[in-house]
Amino acid sequence: MAHCIVPAAEEILDKEYPVLDKGFVRLVDYFGGDQRIVQSARVSYGEGTKTVSQDGALIDYLLRHQHTSPFEQVVMTFHVKMPIFVARQWVRHRTGRMNEVSGRYSIMKEEFYVPAEDKVAPQSKDNKQGRCNEAFDKETADKIINQLEAGQKEAYENYSELLDSGLAREIARINLPLSLYTEFYWEMDLHNLFHFLKLRLDSHAQYEIRVYAEVILEMCRKVAPMATESFINHMNEGVNFSGEEMDALRKVLAGEPNPLEGKKLDRFNEKIKTGVQL
Repeated sequence: MAHCIVPAAEEILDKEYPVLDKGFVRLVDYFGGDQRIVQSARVSYGEGTKTVSQDGALIDYLLRHQHTSPFEQVVMTFHVKMPIFVARQWVRHRTGRMNEVSGRYSIMKEEFYVPAEDKVAPQSKDNKQGRCNEAFDKETADKIINQLEAGQKEAYENYSELLDSGLAREIARINLPLSLYTEFYWEMDLHNLFHFLKLRLDSHAQYEIRVYAEVILEMCRKVAPMATESFINHMNEGVNFSGEEMDALRKVLAGEPNPLEGKKLDRFNEKIKTGVQL
């Protein structure tokens, strides 16, 4: 198998998927698919040596047992446009290869992220890094949005004035806000991409990066559908139990009292109830 062609992936190549108010994700290239994963795992040549169901079972086995190297044979390259504050979260995933537009060479476009009314919410009281699920009332949200837009407009006007005065682009840009949109090409293998998705699809992830992850998940379905379904089943919608929790689970199934107490018991019950990793 010299080169994997995945028809569903071919159909979406270079297609722009809108995200947020001005952002997008495009799949610009891919290397390999489900067949590349099973070929790599079997270290064999040619197609048709196994049935589709056997291929799916093998992929599921590999992911379930964390045999990750065959998944690294599949590589996807994206062109993404997002606010800078989302990009700063994105680059924490250091296994990706990235090339971003440079404000030293280019004049940055007047494009800023403005959240929708239903995403303008107060600080959560039980989550130090996030917002409440309930947004402000419309009047308050509109006032906040107007303040954000006014600040963005003033910052870009100052940026333009500094450029017109002859100031170097690399200095003129430094007061531009985190809401400014940036673009970059980003390449990552499927094993590490699944790790990215596990973290960024989580309900605790910031909304503005989560919506990008949702689009990329759908693109993964096109490139490697069997691998993606295994990821969803075992990693995204599954939870891990500690040794202590497994011991408690055995006792409960045997009709014995649960030995866990306090926060440990709360985490155990919440995992079973919601399927959320805690």
